[in-house]
Amino acid sequence: MTSVSNAGATGSSGRHGRFEEVYERSLRHPEAFWAEAAAAIDWTEPWTRVLDDAGAPIYRWFTGARLNTCYNALDRHVERGRADQLALIYDSPMAGASATYTYRELRDAVARLAGALRSEGVGRGDRVIIYMPMIPEAVIAMLACARIGAIHSVVFGGFAAHELAGRIQDAEPKVIVSASCGIEPGRVIAYKPLLDAAIESAGHTPQRCIIVRRPQTEADMRAGRDIWWDDAMSGAEPAECVDVAATDPLYILYTSGTTGHPKGIVRDNGGHAVAMTWSMRNVYGVEPG
Repeated sequence: MTSVSNAGATGSSGRHGRFEEVYERSLRHPEAFWAEAAAAIDWTEPWTRVLDDAGAPIYRWFTGARLNTCYNALDRHVERGRADQLALIYDSPMAGASATYTYRELRDAVARLAGALRSEGVGRGDRVIIYMPMIPEAVIAMLACARIGAIHSVVFGGFAAHELAGRIQDAEPKVIVSASCGIEPGRVIAYKPLLDAAIESAGHTPQRCIIVRRPQTEADMRAGRDIWWDDAMSGAEPAECVDVAATDPLYILYTSGTTGHPKGIVRDNGGHAVAMTWSMRNVYGVEPG
């Protein structure tokens, strides 16, 4: 990374001027700018073009390159001496629960779930819907999909069956990862009845639903389709990272659908990894430690 990452070290007027300078450079020289930013990512194969405009107005970033998003998020930090540093801190006053994961612990949990997904036939390009509350298992599920090249789609846990059904119908997920319930101020929301109704309405049945059992409520499990998270994890063989093309999809995020049918926005692995890494450092000031 260049001195761009030190943009927040000066006074407010200096920061504004530095921002304008960086922003203008990104517009004038996008290929050079983002190629420089891409040096922060571990690639298994380099790109042939930074910005591919062959299909304009649909542009592709880092065509020809290969990487794994999960490796960049977890494994490389373990390998380079940060295995025992905290990677994830969960603290929920509403659930009265807390947990911490080091980079090693998080990598190992992700690898096991990735193995569980792989044992269900999930592979590169397959879709997995994640319909969950804000618990560590949601993060683990997202990274597990990226680890094996699957495409995840996070569906807001506050959506009712009808909204979830539309996303199931469109994505046709091979697996859905969910939980027995979510917790809102003053009430517990049972997710499983909503999930069951959504699957029935969508007309597409995933071959497996992996359900996190939370202590606040039980779930009615469908034989042959549903499995508890702990059971899926217990017998899983950890999966290694799978290389994907930079232009392969990482996730689908659906629009709200308030003005019509929800539209799936697809984000690629390479462009996402580079933009996210640059933003976390330069916009949010997040550094190692």
